[in-house]
Amino acid sequence: MARPDDVAHRERNSRVTKLIEIASVIRSKNSGPYELTLDIIFNEFYDYEQIKRGGFINEDLICKLYNVTPDKIISIVAFDPAKAIKATIKRPLCSGDLGETDVYGAQQHAPLLDLEFDI
Repeated sequence: MARPDDVAHRERNSRVTKLIEIASVIRSKNSGPYELTLDIIFNEFYDYEQIKRGGFINEDLICKLYNVTPDKIISIVAFDPAKAIKATIKRPLCSGDLGETDVYGAQQHAPLLDLEFDI
């Protein structure tokens, strides 16, 4: 647990941080046959708060990473008790449909793995 002076020190000194360094879970999964959910669960509350307050996981980012229009984003939700951010989007193809390559939606988190933030 960070001491108050550690937090103040970190707030004064922003740093470029990779999402994979501050999140214990980065995953994707089906949210029914027509939706895909992206979960990011952070290691530390401090980092979660920095990302949440900074608005880094937002509609523009999800649109860019997943090549979707804003109307395809169902929700982006921060859940404080779990130190988590969840985004749900409409799948481009129904799960199991002809030409669909990830029936479980479990391989769609890859674009999140390269994210870096100045926090």
